[in-house]
Amino acid sequence: MTTKTVAELLSQDVTLQDVSVKGWVRTFRANRFIALNDGSTINNIQCVVDFENFDEDLLKRVTTGAAIHVTGQLVESQGKGQSVEIQVKELEVLGESDPETYPIQPKKHTFEFLRENAHLRTRTNTFSAVMRLRSSLSFAIHKYFNDNGFYYMHTPIITGSDAEGAGEMFRVTGLDPKNPPLTEDGMVDYKEDFFGKETNLTVSGQLEAETYAMSLGKVYTFGPTFRAENSNTSRHLAEFWMIEPEVAFMDLAGNMDLAEDFMKSVLSYVLEHNKEDLEFLDKRLQDEEKKLPQADRSPMNLIDKIKFVVDNNFKRVSYTEAIDILRNSKPNKKKKFKYIIEEWGADLQSEHERFLVEKHFKCPVILFDYPANIKAFYMRLNEDCKTVRAMDILFPGIGEMVGGSQREERLEVLKEKMKALDIPEEELWWYLDLRKYGTAVHSGFGLGFERLVMFATGMGNIRDVIPYPRTPQNAEF
Repeated sequence: MTTKTVAELLSQDVTLQDVSVKGWVRTFRANRFIALNDGSTINNIQCVVDFENFDEDLLKRVTTGAAIHVTGQLVESQGKGQSVEIQVKELEVLGESDPETYPIQPKKHTFEFLRENAHLRTRTNTFSAVMRLRSSLSFAIHKYFNDNGFYYMHTPIITGSDAEGAGEMFRVTGLDPKNPPLTEDGMVDYKEDFFGKETNLTVSGQLEAETYAMSLGKVYTFGPTFRAENSNTSRHLAEFWMIEPEVAFMDLAGNMDLAEDFMKSVLSYVLEHNKEDLEFLDKRLQDEEKKLPQADRSPMNLIDKIKFVVDNNFKRVSYTEAIDILRNSKPNKKKKFKYIIEEWGADLQSEHERFLVEKHFKCPVILFDYPANIKAFYMRLNEDCKTVRAMDILFPGIGEMVGGSQREERLEVLKEKMKALDIPEEELWWYLDLRKYGTAVHSGFGLGFERLVMFATGMGNIRDVIPYPRTPQNAEF
C-alpha cells in the first residue's frame, strides 16, 4: 500500500478505502483521537483509535512529537473541522518523544522561545506555514526568470571586492590568527594568505552578474550574501539571500517594468498556491493586532496587503516630487515624523516611504532619480550631474522592497565616480573592462528575499522567516 501525505488524504473525495500515512503527533486526546501532521499542509488529519483493540503500552508511547505510521480506512469524518478521518487498523511508533522534555508542547509559545528551538519550531503551525511560503516564493522566483528567458548565475561567495562600498564585510582568511605573517610596516601580509590577497564574504553578486549580462543578455542571481553590520534590529541579518537580475540593453524604464511585473508574478503565485497557509497567517496577524492600540494596527490585513500589490499599478514618482510631497505633508509640518524632511537630498526613512504608499498615493510606489551622493558608485549619472538613474520600490507596511538602477556604462564617468569614493581602479579592473569592450546601456535590481518573505507572511521579525538566523552574538545550529 502506497503511503500518502496528509495533504493528499485531505483532498480525497473517495472514502472507505485503506490508506497509509506517516507523520508526527500534534495531540492525542482521550486515548482515542490522534491529530497527525507531516508538514505537507497546515491541516492535521484525525486518526481515530479504538483503544480496546490496541495494547495499552503502545498507546502510552503515542505522545506529542512522536513519529508514527498509521494504516486504516479513510472515512467521512463525524467531527467538525475536517471532511475525512482515518479509522486506525494498525499503529506503529517509529520514533518516541519524551513528553517531559519535548519543548514544542500543544500550547502557545513565544517567538523568542521558538528561536531558541529553531530545529523544532517548524513543528508549529506558524513556522510550518512560513517555511512552506518561503519555499513557494523561492520556486516562483526561479519560475518567473526561467519563463522570461533569464539564465541563472551562481556568483562567488568569496570575493575581493566590496560591491556596495560599505566596508562592513566578513573577512575570509586561512592565516594563523595568533601569528600572522607581517609586512615590513607591521601590517598583516595577505599576499601570504590562501588567495594571495585580502578576501571577504560577498555583500552582493551584482557586479559579477553584470559581467554575465554583458554576454548572455539576461541573467539573475539568487544566493546568500553577508553583512558584518553590528545591528540587532528586527530587519537585519548577518546572512541573508538576495535576488539580483541584470539585463543588457535595458534602461531605467525597462528596469521598473521588469521589477513591477516580477513582484506581481511571485506574489500572485503564493496567493494561488498557498491559500490555506496565508489564511492561517492572516488570522494569526489579526488576532495579534487586536491586542494593539487602534492607531498601531495595520490598515489592511495580510491577504489584502498582498492583493494591494498584485492588483494596483505601481505609481512612478521622482525623488524630487516625493520630497516636495513629504515636505508639505501634515505629518512633516506637525513634526509627527521622527525624521523631519527639511531639504532636498535627505535619505528617506521607512516612515516617509510608508506615508507615500499608504496615505498619499494609496498604491505601491516606485521612486526614481535619487541624489547621486546617497546612492552607490555604479549607478548611471543623469545629465543634471546631481541625480542618478536609481529606483526603489515601496510597499505598504514595510517601505523599501526593491532597490535598483540603470548602471553607469560610460568608462570615464565611472572612473571619476570611483576616484571620488577612493575605490582603486586595480580592484575592479575587470568591471571597468565591461565599459571598454562593447559597453551598452544595462540595468538591474536587488531584492532581499527575507524581506519579501516577511511581507508575504506578515511576520514582524526577519529572524522568523529564515531557518537559522545569523545575527550578532548568535550562530546557533
